[in-house]
Amino acid sequence: MFDTHVNLHAEAFSEDLDEVLARARTAGVTRFLAICDRYDNYDRVKSIANEHPDIWNTVGVHPHHAKDFTDLTSDLLVAAANDEKTVAIGETGLDFHYGYSNEADQVANFRRHISAARDTGLPLVVHTREADELTADILEDEYARGAFGILLHCYTGGQDLADRGLALGAYVSVSGILSFKSARDVRSVIETVPLDRIILETDCPYLAPVPYRGRRNEPSYLPYVADALASLTGRERAEITSICEANALNLFKKLTAS
Repeated sequence: MFDTHVNLHAEAFSEDLDEVLARARTAGVTRFLAICDRYDNYDRVKSIANEHPDIWNTVGVHPHHAKDFTDLTSDLLVAAANDEKTVAIGETGLDFHYGYSNEADQVANFRRHISAARDTGLPLVVHTREADELTADILEDEYARGAFGILLHCYTGGQDLADRGLALGAYVSVSGILSFKSARDVRSVIETVPLDRIILETDCPYLAPVPYRGRRNEPSYLPYVADALASLTGRERAEITSICEANALNLFKKLTAS
């Protein structure tokens, strides 16, 4: 299995990261994508990836932190992406739930990342919350200027964003949210996504799946995300994990080329 979204530099893992990774490998996780949420965390994220042959990383600024990196240029992201372990741009996008950064800063940040994804040929890891229409509008506008790979990560959006993203060739990742009883709307959308466009993630240390909901999440819980998708699609876990791993490797092409 490939856990395509792990926040391994998080404080929650500061005391026992080696043990967390060992449990994940025992559970069958063979690849990890360590996510960069702030540009000033990039060196830390990259160092974790460099220490482990089965971990790769991204470079980017989460929309919450857009206000802190208004001077960040797409050229800086492109330069960072030259590192062999850096296989995607992001996470980036729009999040209007908390409003930690204003809309203008988030939009500018998002477009800079899209430019870097287009210039490098690396996929864009998109975080979106309560911003479906504007996210889709920006993706379509930018895609018309030149194609780039898209991952709608930890998908909780509506049907329209999913449909518009899929029309641009986007992949959709599912997390432990898929197993929550309250996530009926998410499941109804994911049911419409072609299985060859779905990948798995934990988004650890957040969003632990049932039966661990409410605890610190970790990559060893990825099989439970797979179980939720298997239940939704009427397939066996092994088939789901095989399909989703192949999808992830197709999306993150630099990973297999490195």
